[in-house]
Amino acid sequence: MADVRIRLAEPTDAPGILAVYNFEVTTATSTFDLVPRRLAEQEAWLAARTGAFAAIVAVDGSAGRAGDTVLGFASLSPYKERAAYRTTVEDSVYVDRERGGQGVGTALLERLVEIAAASGFHAVMARIEASGTASRALHTKCGFELVGIERQVGRKFNRWLDVAVMQRLL
Repeated sequence: MADVRIRLAEPTDAPGILAVYNFEVTTATSTFDLVPRRLAEQEAWLAARTGAFAAIVAVDGSAGRAGDTVLGFASLSPYKERAAYRTTVEDSVYVDRERGGQGVGTALLERLVEIAAASGFHAVMARIEASGTASRALHTKCGFELVGIERQVGRKFNRWLDVAVMQRLL
């Protein structure tokens, strides 16, 4: 992990984020999106992630800043629209499959939790496709607890999917 840096995402990271995300859209159930994003959509998504609802990236720092390669990204989003939920956020963490198991996800999620705490949030929620053992293990490692399973709430690749709901109080 010596050559990995975690930093706030920048507009120039959109293509790298897009590549990581669209791989998950087309090959996995880690996201319930069914249609790959276009670059303009990813740029708009990134532009909306500022302040307390930050997006961060893990980049390969070995080539220097000009050569940043996105290894993974993470973000915070509002949990629910109603006012009483304003102190709760939902996290998202995606890591390039070639970098899985190397600590990139842990570094991203630990930094994201720090950002959530510094922004005054009380709880961070994770909604993970229930068979996603790596993501569930990552969240457990970072202090999240399983608080429930939503049964057959999604459908992708012609199968019903359950969602594990995990929570960390800050």
